[in-house]
Amino acid sequence: MILDTLKSRFSLAISGIIDGVSEYLDLIRPSQDVRFGDYQANMAMPMAKRLSRNPRDVAVEIISRLQVDDICDSVTVAGTGFINIVLSESFLAGQLGKVVNDICGMGIELVKNPKRFIVDYSGPNVAKPMHVGHLRSTVLGNAITKMLRFRGHDVITDNHLGDWGTQFGMIIFGYRNYLDADSYRRQPVEELSRIYRLVRGKMDAGDQEVSANVLAETAKLHSGNADNLKIWREVMPYSMNEIDSIYERLSVTFDYTLGESFYHPFLADLVNDLTNRGIAQETDGAIGIFFAGSDTPMLVRKKDGAFLYGTTDIATVQYRMREFKPNVILYLTDFRQSLHFEQLFKTVKMLGINDVEFSHVKFGTVLGEDGKPFKTRSGDTVGLNVLLDEAENKAFDVVKSNDRSGLSNDECREVARNIGIGGIIYADLSQNRESDYVFSYDKMLAMNGNTAAYMQYAYARVRSIFTKGNIDVDKFREKIISDEFKPELKSEAERMLAKEILKFGDAVDFAVKDYRPNLLTAYLFDLANKYSTFFEQCPVLRAENELIKNSRLMLCDLTATTLNKGLELLGIKTVERM
Repeated sequence: MILDTLKSRFSLAISGIIDGVSEYLDLIRPSQDVRFGDYQANMAMPMAKRLSRNPRDVAVEIISRLQVDDICDSVTVAGTGFINIVLSESFLAGQLGKVVNDICGMGIELVKNPKRFIVDYSGPNVAKPMHVGHLRSTVLGNAITKMLRFRGHDVITDNHLGDWGTQFGMIIFGYRNYLDADSYRRQPVEELSRIYRLVRGKMDAGDQEVSANVLAETAKLHSGNADNLKIWREVMPYSMNEIDSIYERLSVTFDYTLGESFYHPFLADLVNDLTNRGIAQETDGAIGIFFAGSDTPMLVRKKDGAFLYGTTDIATVQYRMREFKPNVILYLTDFRQSLHFEQLFKTVKMLGINDVEFSHVKFGTVLGEDGKPFKTRSGDTVGLNVLLDEAENKAFDVVKSNDRSGLSNDECREVARNIGIGGIIYADLSQNRESDYVFSYDKMLAMNGNTAAYMQYAYARVRSIFTKGNIDVDKFREKIISDEFKPELKSEAERMLAKEILKFGDAVDFAVKDYRPNLLTAYLFDLANKYSTFFEQCPVLRAENELIKNSRLMLCDLTATTLNKGLELLGIKTVERM
């Protein structure tokens, strides 16, 4: 990667000037304005402040020590100490050649010190269908996992299902009191959802008797009551089949699916241990953990003896440390659970678990056009299956109305499936994850702007050049590699596209650093725009000679490959024609 190469060279240059080199290397970034070169290094100013020197003099000294003749055309000082870097054509061409030779890895070296990550994401409550509220955790977790693995980290994914809590007390109570046996036999998931909503409604309306019965049924389940366990085992497969169908549509898989029920046998001993060690104490008949500066305890056992999901989360950390020995554990949930995870992380440190990094990767809410949480007209949370169906149907209309390739109806359906679901995923991932965003089918399926449809169209448009030219991509690559072909980058459009292609690894690293896939979507949008400029200004199949034609075909192929890989890391499929 270019940025890594520059950091390595600058590290050697400034190590003889100042200590603590690494903190200054992050100040090397791509230039925001091409007038200032390709990259800019802005470490001279903070270095000068620390050294009590003139920043321009520091910049000049850095350049005098810098060995970059093999990769740069020029390195100059501007203003008060900005270092402007212009890369050489031969270096850019050579880097593009590395990508062609390692098309799967995009010519990017794996991280030197890989870590073992556990990514805890999705985690729906099994007693009810997945809804739009589960979308963000699922697609964010999937993208983060793919990016981490692409960079060489060892990643274990775990879908920590809510399959044991109060929601099952609600299902069991509803099963016994409100179940329509005929509806349950014909459509079990829909009937279970109905009785869940019915019981939930009564509890929300303040029906104390129903609430007490639900809590009693939950406590009986947790204590191993045979009748309650029988109902739990009966309804679990119906719910899991429904959930798995969503994951299949989103192309999401997990290494482990260990729900709350898996950890239940550990919880009594855990609470005893917390109490015996003075970490937890009795509070109004319950057992809780108190924290300095806060009046809100983390309850680990209720008055009726039932455990809470916080208890389960502590047991889960202990299990993961024993079985997987991770370096980092990521939890992807919405911002409303911030206090819970703050308390969880403090608690496990009290238990002596200090050799792992915990991170709550929090996110905002999906909103409707009215600026409120996205719901149906009746006020229910929108089911995820309904959402995906609607996206596919709307995408089909878009594909049919824009089809110029003569696609069959079945082909249109397949393309619409990838565009519709890809549009939902991309619309979510292209947002700053901590922000709320407004859900809009029209915007996410637009053929222009920063959307999946635009990216998929850009990919298909690049691939169509090879189809029109009757060029076999694989054979073209083989020839490029065997001839050790280096592209010509004479025009500004060609050079800009080449640089953008080579920024892919840096874009992934920036996205991984703070678990923000929107940095990768922004890069892909920039790449698609750079290609559009190149396409307008640089004829490919009608290039003036064979050398330039092959050079531009190479840029086209690398653009398509980069778009495809970037979308793949986001969990989105491309289409060859649209």
